[in-house]
Amino acid sequence: MKVDLESVDKGFSEKAKVYDDYFANHPVLRWARATIRMEVMSRVESPGSILELNAGTGSDAEYFVNQGYRVHATDIAGGMISAINEKIQASKAPERFTVQQVSFTDLDQVTQPPFDLVFSNFGGLNCIPQLDPVAEQLPRLLAPGGYVVWVIMPPFCPWELTNFLRGKFKIASRRLHRDGVIANVEGAQVQTWYFSAKRVRPAFPSGFHLIHKQAISLFCPPSYMDKFPHRYPKITRLLLSLDERLGHYAPFHNWGDFVVYTFRYDPSS
Repeated sequence: MKVDLESVDKGFSEKAKVYDDYFANHPVLRWARATIRMEVMSRVESPGSILELNAGTGSDAEYFVNQGYRVHATDIAGGMISAINEKIQASKAPERFTVQQVSFTDLDQVTQPPFDLVFSNFGGLNCIPQLDPVAEQLPRLLAPGGYVVWVIMPPFCPWELTNFLRGKFKIASRRLHRDGVIANVEGAQVQTWYFSAKRVRPAFPSGFHLIHKQAISLFCPPSYMDKFPHRYPKITRLLLSLDERLGHYAPFHNWGDFVVYTFRYDPSS
């Protein structure tokens, strides 16, 4: 199935106008972003190089640049690219912060390889029906011994399933459709697919070894339930602590709003 890149561009360009503020004011997303950034930095030390797919407004890229990394941020949405360029212009190290407007379906066009790590955050890769066309480009992009850290939306999110009890069957079942569902992104209709571990791992070519999985927002409500953490801050902190303690153990690490997958690239194996 062909990805509707025009809808992706339109929807996420509009999303760029509110993206940073929404993340900054959401306690669960702040925790999730910090957890994911720690995973990236635990694999590659600065001044290593990072290629970011679906970089959004460049918040993660900016953070890593400020930690001493070299980051090449990519995205298809023109609005996101504009936001990244603004961050580059304001950066104290613009020589280590570059941007390229390109889709994850056209990674053969990416400049500056090889990188030490390829990163994609918060389900950007869920806008494609199969991960194989993206993963098969990784050997060209990664240095031997490099890493992939992808944050992907899985099909099983317990909090979403609770919508069955409230009669919201469409929301409760949307992740269960193997052929994908339509998501409304700032007025644009964007096809979205959800990937289980059984679909993620086989997408990677030989030489890639899965070394870490971690659930994000399994016990804590998913990000779109943004009123919950403000109404129940103590309960939210408790649920986040459960995510931190149990989210990287089986079977919990297969479920949640997102799952963090870390692969190591060893072409000799």
